[in-house]
Amino acid sequence: MPDAVVVGAGPNGLAAAIALAQAGRKVRVLEAAETVGGGSRSDALTLPGFVHDVCSAVHPHPLASPFLRSLPLAEHGLELVQPDLPAAHPLDDGTAVAFARSVDETADSIGGKDGARYRKLVAPLVRDAEKLLPAILGPLRPPRHPLALTRFGLRGLPSAKALTRRFDGERAPAMIAGHAAHSMLRLDQSATSAVALVLMLTGHHVGWPVARGGSQAVADALASVLRSLGGEIETGRRVESVDELGDATVLLDLTPKQVLAIAGHRLPARYRRALGRYRYGPGVFKLDWALDGPIPWQAPEARRAGTVHLGGTFAEIAASEAAATAGDHAERPYVLLSQPTVCDPSRAPAGKHTVWAYCHVPSGSERDMTANVEAQIERFAPGFRDLVLARASMNAREMEAYNANYVGGDINGGLMDLRQLFTRPVARVSPYSTPDPRLFICSSATPPGGGVHGMCGYHAARAALRAS
Repeated sequence: MPDAVVVGAGPNGLAAAIALAQAGRKVRVLEAAETVGGGSRSDALTLPGFVHDVCSAVHPHPLASPFLRSLPLAEHGLELVQPDLPAAHPLDDGTAVAFARSVDETADSIGGKDGARYRKLVAPLVRDAEKLLPAILGPLRPPRHPLALTRFGLRGLPSAKALTRRFDGERAPAMIAGHAAHSMLRLDQSATSAVALVLMLTGHHVGWPVARGGSQAVADALASVLRSLGGEIETGRRVESVDELGDATVLLDLTPKQVLAIAGHRLPARYRRALGRYRYGPGVFKLDWALDGPIPWQAPEARRAGTVHLGGTFAEIAASEAAATAGDHAERPYVLLSQPTVCDPSRAPAGKHTVWAYCHVPSGSERDMTANVEAQIERFAPGFRDLVLARASMNAREMEAYNANYVGGDINGGLMDLRQLFTRPVARVSPYSTPDPRLFICSSATPPGGGVHGMCGYHAARAALRAS
């Protein structure tokens, strides 16, 4: 019998299992789907020969995560490929802000005094990246580098809207909005600037690469590392109750809704009520395209970028995010787009391309946003629709049907506002533990939240080892 069972083979579940196996525990991972991966899977969603990322698409975290980068993932088949530019932000004048690996190049793309202000804002954080990332990608605890974290906090605690008051023009605020909107929060909410700053410092520090051949390669490499340590993985195995798992320590790569479903009877009423109050955020409407050629962006910077943020000005993006959080659908939504074949042509037949994109919508939305999303792309890349060979879409409700952790289509595993960032899922000294001493939570519903970084799983495993 295993010493520990991990329910769910997403990146966090696999990371938890690896950390336990490294400590000498006998570990088994149980996954309801037929393949490992959770939020890191790939599939032929449109046409034969086109590989699409079903959920996550861009992967800076294997290079930034203190745990993932400690693993020999390259020896287990993972190759990360960097585009010329991590991201670009097109504007209606036909230009784009180039978010480059270099802080100076990005500042030059912003231009003028605002470029210098951007450099002053971001360069110190990039210099402190190795001090900041372990603290950012973990639970709330006394910092090892208080001065660096204080510097980050002073910039990160305000809203993205407040952060942009440092700038006079539209280019820097627009680019910051594109980064901050990853939070799936209103851009006038506290700490949305922190989301933008983390993404920017990560892009400058390690880039925003994609996994060659598709995001499935990240999960497959993690699974291979686990098996090399003696861990076992059983796919197609749905757990209906933790009682099925005997006396083993159990780590759940699940959000509170699923934890209550399979383990609620093992938890006291007060804790169950606290889990029941856990808040989920807006959902996403996602599209994938098979294209006959590259997207014909007007701005040359967008043609070189792996990720493109669409939405024009700060005001437009802020209005889009405010609509989604208020239960409305934006006519001109903020669109987060990935074009992996600009640096990984292995995903499509010669000369063809794959594209991945989503916009934010109200939780549980079933509205088809295809026309709205394509209009935003066409706005900055006239002729895009003429290249479409096939498309596939998933609304927010379908996203949840695909992955139960995406409640209402929330791909972050729960609202990541200031109130719930470090207290997810419940305010406890160890947020990964539960009142049951053999039951732990290792999903993105624990700090540091969403993203393919494995740190939720790693910290949960450390908590389980300390308790054993």
